[in-house]
Amino acid sequence: MLEYITGTVDYVGPEYVVLDHNGMGYQIFTPNPYVFKRSDQQIRIYTYQYVREDILALYGFGTRQERALFMKLLSVSGIGPKGALAILAAGRTDQLVQAIEEENEKFLVKFPGVGKKTARQMMLDLKGKLADVVPDAFPDLFSDASHFEEKQPNELDDALEALQALGYAEREIARIVPDLQQEALSADQYIRKALQLLLHGKR
Repeated sequence: MLEYITGTVDYVGPEYVVLDHNGMGYQIFTPNPYVFKRSDQQIRIYTYQYVREDILALYGFGTRQERALFMKLLSVSGIGPKGALAILAAGRTDQLVQAIEEENEKFLVKFPGVGKKTARQMMLDLKGKLADVVPDAFPDLFSDASHFEEKQPNELDDALEALQALGYAEREIARIVPDLQQEALSADQYIRKALQLLLHGKR
């Protein structure tokens, strides 16, 4: 298994980034691709290789702890890679862990693809088992940093595409667009703001 890949970001899309490593382009699905931008700067992405009969894909994360949480989410019946990425995309691991520990079903079902049955399974399988991925082990992956996207006119469009790729319905996204249009933000910042609106009742 690949522990991590170091390289330069060659492409950023709504679902994945392409990391150039010694002339080879690795397609890596990440919770929020727009944390990255195309650059000659070397970065490291911790990877998880997902193998099934009909799929072989790489998933990438900023820290080993974030990857560990992704793997724990995959262990829950009813959650696949896309669902796990959507859960992690909010960038608020503290809220997720707290909701699981407090058995806050109402919060968990706000994630795309998570119904009551899956939320209960998450609480059953993960409660008390997240000590190795507690929130304070995570650097703020979505804080301002030099490798973030610069503001461009199509940043909001990019963010909306990324939300659709995460599994949010168009009607849900449409409700929060007016709130998003009030500020000129980067795609990453639009995604963060949108996810907070979606997770806190603006649906």
